[in-house]
Amino acid sequence: VAWDFFNPYFQLTLKQSRKIDLIYIDPPFATGADFSVRIAIGDLELIKEPSAIEEKAYRDTWGKGLDSYLQMMYERLILMKELLSDKGSIYVHLDWRVNSYVRILMDDIFGNNNFQREIIWYFDNVSGFKSIANKWIRDHENILWYTKNEKFTFNKVYGDYPEGYEKKFSNIDEDGRKYMKRAGRRQYLDELKGKPLGDVWRIPFINNMALERVGYETQKPEALLERILLANSDEGDIVADFFCGSGTTGAVAEKLNRRWIMADIGRYAIHTTRKRMLEIENCKPFIVQNLGKYERQYWQGVTFNKRSKDQMPLYEYLKFILDLYHAESITGMVWIHGKKGKRLIHIGAVDAPVTLSDIESAVEECKKMKQNALDILGWEWEMGLHDVVQKFAKEKGVDLRLRYIPREVMDQRAVESGEITFYELSYLEAEVNQNKRGEFIIHLKDFIIPNHDLIPEEVQKKIKKWSDYIDYWAVDWDYNEDTFHNMWQAYRTRKDRTLPLKSDPYLYEKKGKHKILIKVIDIFGNDTTRLVEVKS
Repeated sequence: VAWDFFNPYFQLTLKQSRKIDLIYIDPPFATGADFSVRIAIGDLELIKEPSAIEEKAYRDTWGKGLDSYLQMMYERLILMKELLSDKGSIYVHLDWRVNSYVRILMDDIFGNNNFQREIIWYFDNVSGFKSIANKWIRDHENILWYTKNEKFTFNKVYGDYPEGYEKKFSNIDEDGRKYMKRAGRRQYLDELKGKPLGDVWRIPFINNMALERVGYETQKPEALLERILLANSDEGDIVADFFCGSGTTGAVAEKLNRRWIMADIGRYAIHTTRKRMLEIENCKPFIVQNLGKYERQYWQGVTFNKRSKDQMPLYEYLKFILDLYHAESITGMVWIHGKKGKRLIHIGAVDAPVTLSDIESAVEECKKMKQNALDILGWEWEMGLHDVVQKFAKEKGVDLRLRYIPREVMDQRAVESGEITFYELSYLEAEVNQNKRGEFIIHLKDFIIPNHDLIPEEVQKKIKKWSDYIDYWAVDWDYNEDTFHNMWQAYRTRKDRTLPLKSDPYLYEKKGKHKILIKVIDIFGNDTTRLVEVKS
């Protein structure tokens, strides 16, 4: 799962890997409601309005009307074509607002000779306000199917024959098999796969009580994606959805033994997708990557080893952040960019998370400068590093502080008012106990989100206890300072809003020292980790 498809690092990763065999996208049609989701707070539920990032995405998409929307789609469709394998297909899900316009774009990008079908999704269960319109009731949406080339993967999909169809097979042969005569030969009932499906699909919307419902207003039924994946991909193929929302495409791909890549600009969408994947029985391992920030596109292309005439030079970016942090610039160093009092400062890159390697390098350079206090300022953070780097810095004799660069730095009014605050990462307190059988049990004791300004007022009113901030937590009992492995997890579901604060017991097979990494995901989809060492 990735966070932002339009991030150049994400694109490079995809281009360096194997090509994608099938892309399905369900981009926003023409309404900000696409970013509204139901978010649960403890035992309660409320509507989460679009975040600042999502609002900006909406403004940039629709701010200039249809023109800006089509420009957004055009740029992304060009990239998607490049990422498709030679046998690949792309399905673009639309409605009456933009269907005809996007089809013209796709004819231009993919070629009208690679247009295969326009699927009519007939949902047949319109109710409520939509059913009382004083005109023909709208009961379908459109899905455009294009391919990369004339040779593409397609597995014919069959449905049920009409009731009573088997009565046509009135003949019985010597083996007791039913058949009918057609074109001078026998056609056996037991050889029929079903009725070949056409391009009008009758698939109902998800009802509010369905188990697959996760709270997204624009969530699509798994049956719809299952039909597409069965037709245009094989087991082991790579399937992608770059507007993944609630993660339906990934969930269906996992169940059908396809590999998958999901991307979305909304952090909560990615968190919803993660929980949905974990609920799938025998779900294979996957990783969540946080790449890029929408509001930082102003600095896209700024790197630590290259300057461009068309973009803000690196030193201006660093000076801008240092000024907001009330710090002074330092030149001549690779990893240290500034100084505030006796504390040195490293500033994370614009389009990538601060990594363990970045921090270790900054700490080493801090020691070479014979200093012992370092602040790391970052937009995003590699998962699983918080306590790991604190331990590393302590061993080096460096007092290390990690601080978020707040999104408000992109708001000129906030900058001018001097209201910019660099908040520390969330605090997690956990206790590890060993029972008489030698098993280890983790108890969550406290969780603090320091930056309460990021929490909407209506959400704060719902919070009754510290654990209400937690939506999910997981444990890697044998962390090897690489990828986090979910060896145990607990999370709130739509059916059960309670959350255990104590893990199941775990017994190590081998005696010795072990590292336990505890990961907590808050109600907004943010990660916080804590590393604990034990001896069995």
